[in-house]
Amino acid sequence: MLVGYARTSTIEQTAGLEAQHRDLTAQGCEKIFSEQVSSINSKRMELERAIEFVREGDVLVVTRLDRLARSVGDLNQIVARLQEKLVGLKILDMAIDTTSPTGRLLMNLVGSIAQFEREIMLARQREGIAKAKAEHKFKGRAPTARRKLPQVLELHSSGKTAIEIAASLGIGRSSVYRILAEAA
Repeated sequence: MLVGYARTSTIEQTAGLEAQHRDLTAQGCEKIFSEQVSSINSKRMELERAIEFVREGDVLVVTRLDRLARSVGDLNQIVARLQEKLVGLKILDMAIDTTSPTGRLLMNLVGSIAQFEREIMLARQREGIAKAKAEHKFKGRAPTARRKLPQVLELHSSGKTAIEIAASLGIGRSSVYRILAEAA
């Protein structure tokens, strides 16, 4: 059985999730597990469910390597868990299929290269931020909740709770409490 796994980092990436579903369905996946969570700081519950679901002889299918693993170590752990269950892994955009020795070799090579590229990109990003800070041009991420201060105060004065304010403005509850405390 072909079992698909689709993931995007944020809820806003619906088009990306839909495209993954389309590709996995076209590949013949009979069941697809999907989620919209960051692979960095979040538990990937649907990935866990997919790995628990697959049985001997099944193949877990993903559209791209970065939709599955955070690093080479993470990839190796996932592949080891799948191998314990005698389950293959197929990565569509690279035409890698771990049910063959060549596919396993290619997957390890590509995983190492992907991690190397990510580390280089992060190093460049840190260099750029350091340069911008030195030139007093770096201000960091814009504080989204603080920009909504007038709306928070208005909703609070109309009797809304912090939870209701956070939900209606799309900001964190702790941000609402912080704004209200500073305004008091």
